[in-house]
Amino acid sequence: MKVVEKTGKTVDEAVNLALKDLGAFREEVEVDILEEPSRGIFGLLMVKMARVKVSMRAGISQKATGLLKRIFQTMEIEVDIKAKENERGLLINLEGPDLGILIGRRGETLDALQYLVNLSVNKNQEVRKKIIIDIEGYRDRREKTLQKLALKLADKAKQRGRNVVLEPMSSQERRIIHTALQGMDDIHTFSEGDEPYRKIVISPRK
Repeated sequence: MKVVEKTGKTVDEAVNLALKDLGAFREEVEVDILEEPSRGIFGLLMVKMARVKVSMRAGISQKATGLLKRIFQTMEIEVDIKAKENERGLLINLEGPDLGILIGRRGETLDALQYLVNLSVNKNQEVRKKIIIDIEGYRDRREKTLQKLALKLADKAKQRGRNVVLEPMSSQERRIIHTALQGMDDIHTFSEGDEPYRKIVISPRK
């Protein structure tokens, strides 16, 4: 976190000097007044300058990456964290050797990690930001795999003329299946069951 100390004839002057150094706006920083300015007799001579400490507020990216670093240090795993923020939220990509342990079975560990970070970072925030965590393009590969599976099982449902029930999936993966098949006139999909065992049913239209 960037921290700057500045002095000035007034608190505002010192703060403005710090903002210039940080390249930040007033609403993006925290200000601690270390010393108030004071003048000598009759107020003609400046005896003490104002001194302030100005620090950048921790944004969504800093909070998320900081939390992940602490988690990985505890796990003793080497991970390179790359974060990219946009107007919709934050995308974090993790890179490093042997990160399969962070993906887990069908991405379950990765989803749990993403849920934990979203819950922690968005706590007490007026505007919630969606945080997506990926590992070396895993989510894109998994999406393509699920799209192929959806089409294959849709054909199976049509050929057999009866429902095909998939294994339980996360809401994010179920959404991929629904989206992949939503344009088909002879197939419809729906979900049944309770979390975390909720599953998709692919059903031929009769």
